[in-house]
This record gives sequence, structure tokens and C-alpha cells, in this order.
Amino acid sequence: MPDSRYPTPIAAELGDDVLDRFLRYVQVDTQSDDDSETYPSTAKQLDLTKMLADELREIGLEDVELTEHGYVFATVRGTSGPTVGLIAHVDTSSDESGTNVRPQVIRDYDGSDIVLPGDPRKILRPSENPILAERIGHDIVTTDGTTLLGADDKAGVAEIMGAVAYLAAHPEIEHAPIRVGFTVDEEVGHGVDHFHIEEFGADFAYTLDGSEIGRIDDETFSASEVRIRIEGHSVHPGTSKGKMVNAIKLAARIVERLPQDDLSPETTEGRRGFVHPTRIAGTTAEAELRFIARDFDAGKLEEHEQLLRSLADDLAAEEPRAQVTVTVEESYRNMKEFLDAEPAVTEAADEAARRTGMEPWREPIRGGTDGAMLSARGLLTPNIFTGAHQFHSVLEWASVQDMATSAATIVELVKLWAEPEWATRSRSETHDRTAASPR
Repeated sequence: MPDSRYPTPIAAELGDDVLDRFLRYVQVDTQSDDDSETYPSTAKQLDLTKMLADELREIGLEDVELTEHGYVFATVRGTSGPTVGLIAHVDTSSDESGTNVRPQVIRDYDGSDIVLPGDPRKILRPSENPILAERIGHDIVTTDGTTLLGADDKAGVAEIMGAVAYLAAHPEIEHAPIRVGFTVDEEVGHGVDHFHIEEFGADFAYTLDGSEIGRIDDETFSASEVRIRIEGHSVHPGTSKGKMVNAIKLAARIVERLPQDDLSPETTEGRRGFVHPTRIAGTTAEAELRFIARDFDAGKLEEHEQLLRSLADDLAAEEPRAQVTVTVEESYRNMKEFLDAEPAVTEAADEAARRTGMEPWREPIRGGTDGAMLSARGLLTPNIFTGAHQFHSVLEWASVQDMATSAATIVELVKLWAEPEWATRSRSETHDRTAASPR
């Protein structure tokens, strides 16, 4: 009897495999480190990329490669059409611990509060999570409440792996050629620093790094990181009158002068950007403040950066004995300006979602993906949902049925691109490269 929790037979067939993979992957600690000077930023990310490379070989994929920078690439031969990239990142956020993740599966969820066993103070309440409230009957995956789950983006990894394993097991299915790519260090803004687009060989790609089911993302924030460094003067506190310049206190002034009721993540939504202090560290002698600035409009992003420069200039004028320096580094740009030049790439994802039983929808991402940077560099890469929620939190959760639906959407997407009417909608230069793409 068909399982009504799944929208299509393919999704139902993928459910167990995607769950098994997901549970295996989340137990591998892959947190990245923003302060590291290595690439990848943490060696433990390689524990998962090596595992994925081995599994891809076991599935029977070709050209499986674990690169010197920790990326994993592989090829699924296809029948016709442009070469489609499928990308997800293996690293997880440092916002919460990713060590000793203990996932639990709540079968046939009954709609009640979910108390997380490792910390009973942590409770997933459907009254606070409308999407969870709609998942009665689904199988829900959470942690024990002491770590993040790592669904960002191991849900995407598991879905890609499940989809390509399914296609490898069903050679009778006609589909476009596929290039699989798993990246590292996305959470620290360096996911594609060493990603060679030409060597990857896809004509366009899709990241599996979204959340709500049916949501196709074609717009992200434009983003930058701003660092303000303050050099004060440390003197023994017993003899410091008129001499000490306390860098910690000066840094606190800047934080205090940020807008109180606007321009922060906790006070904005929709298309409104923000300036967000993410870290403060230092001593009396020196301190550093780190901020992320975000906005959908490039001009407004510059205004946010200038606000921080102005605060730093004001501080330097008030305390000329301190040295205050500001550095700004671009993180990524809004991918919409690039994707709009070739709308068929995103429209294909919409159609694949429809074929999996959903009505797709779009909403700007108040964040970014590897796809934002890849799109700016010429590899158009919109983002597809994973069915996981509350990323970077110990309250992170995912629906097994929704993850399977995402994997089924991947299958429909690559089938679609093998159809002549869709293949001809991709840009002419795509076909020029396709002739040399792996089959």
C-alpha cells in the first residue's frame, strides 16, 4: 500500500536510504573554524569527505576525486542534455557544538512537544514551529539537545547521495549528465575558494542547502565581513592613571553605539538588511570586533559598511592615543543579478518541484550559499530546499519525508534536463561545453 506521507513513489523509495545516510553523516564532526589559516579550516571535515568519496565509488560513479583542498567530485553519466551540477557543503556551523551528535528519530510524530533527552530544558514546540505542527505523521529527526544536528548541510549531502545512488541503480532512467560536488568551509565563507569551475565541468548547478519544502531560492543577501581592530595601551592598573588606554572599553563603545531598534538580525526581516557583531575578543592592549553586514541592495550594503567606518572614526577622534583600523572583505553577492540572465535554470527547479507534487515558491534568503559565489563567477547555481529547519541551533530538526521529497526533486530535475524542450532552453554556450562534458 502506498505511503501517503510521500508525494511520489520515488520519494517513498528514497526515504530509508536518505535517512540512513543522514544519520551516518551527522555523527561525523565537521565544524569549520573561522580563525584557522589552513584549507580546509579543520582537518576533521576530511573524515566525511573521505567517507563520501568511498561511498560514491561503491555506488559505481565515475571520476570520483578527493582533491587536495578537501572537495569531492564525481560523475554520473547521462543520456542527453547539458551537464547539471549538484552541490552541498559538508562543514557545519560553530554556533553550537558539533561533537558527539546523538540524533534521534521520532517515528509517526503525533504533534506533541518534543523534549530533547540530553537537555530537557530544550523543547521543540509545534506552537512555536508552524511547519513542525504540519508534520503530524512524519518521521522527525532531532538531536538530544546538547549539539546542533548538522542538517545544514548534511541533509543536502544525504539527498544528493540518495538521488545519485537511485539513478545508478536504475540505468533505464533517462537523465542529463551529472557532476556531484561536495565542498568544505562554506560556513566560514570560503566554500568555493579553490573550486575550479571549468574543471568541475557543469553547465550550471544547484545547491541543496535550503529549508522549507518547495522553496526554490534565486536571491541571497550581498554580504561582507567588517573587522575593527583597536590598539590601546596597557599599564599596570596600580599605576595607570592618565596612561592606560583600555581597548576592551573602547570596543564596547562601538557596540553600544550600534542602532538599538533597527539594522540588526533581531529587529529586521524581509528585505531589510543588518549590521551584526559576531565576535569580540581582546585584552586591555588590543581588541578586535567582527561584524557581518548584509543587504539585498548593494548600495545599502555600502551604507552599512560606512556606518561601521564612521563609528570607528568617531572613536579614534575621541581617543587619539588609540589606533583604530577597519578592514572590509566581500563575502558574496546577491545571486539574483546573475540568475536573471538565464531564467530557465531556476525555472527548471520550479518544474521539478511540481513534478514531485509541490507548488514551488520563492523568497529571498536572509543569508548566502556557495551558489551565490559560484553564480558571480559564472556557474549559475540557484538553491533547492532540503526539508530541514532551525539551522545552527540545538533545536534543529528535519522531516524524513521532506528530505526524501527533496531527493526525489533532484531525480526529476536531471530527468527534465534530458528532455529536448528543456535542453534547448539552456543558453547556446551551454551546448558548446556540453559536447565535451562527461557522459
